[in-house]
Amino acid sequence: MPKFIRVYVKTVDAASTAVGRLAMLAIFLMIGTLLLGAVTRNILNLPLSWTVEMAQFTMTAYYIVGGAYSMQLNSHVRMDLFYDRLSDKTKARLDSFTSVFLVVYLVCLLIGSISSTLYAIEYGQRKFSQWNPSLVPIKVMMVAGIVLMLLQAVSTMFKDYAKSKGVDLQQDNDNARA
Repeated sequence: MPKFIRVYVKTVDAASTAVGRLAMLAIFLMIGTLLLGAVTRNILNLPLSWTVEMAQFTMTAYYIVGGAYSMQLNSHVRMDLFYDRLSDKTKARLDSFTSVFLVVYLVCLLIGSISSTLYAIEYGQRKFSQWNPSLVPIKVMMVAGIVLMLLQAVSTMFKDYAKSKGVDLQQDNDNARA
């Protein structure tokens, strides 16, 4: 594979790993937020209206930003009727083909999320609730997560194409890290 593809795959995989591992820490923020809400409501008899919504925002950020890392680790859900019976090269060819559809979907999703984010910024969009938080931060995070997922989808497509040709880019990256 050309050097620029190897560099691209290595760079995107490193970024997905770093962001994904950072996103994992968000679960502790969510647990802390929900614990705070439970303690203030049940022990102090002082319910905080923002804790559940903050936990929802945190969970949303967690799975949107962590999606690329999940894809990189190949730990996403896959419906397997015939796939497991295929050879590794055939799986790689099939994955390369279906990756094109994923990239098209993510590009459409990115266009819509950018539009939604610009709307939220321009009009100061807020969630209609008692807490009334701005939606701009979560929408910016949504765009960032989709961009990272798109970059990772292209990286995965390159790895699958290389594997279908008998080259393992993932192995090359693992050897470079060691």
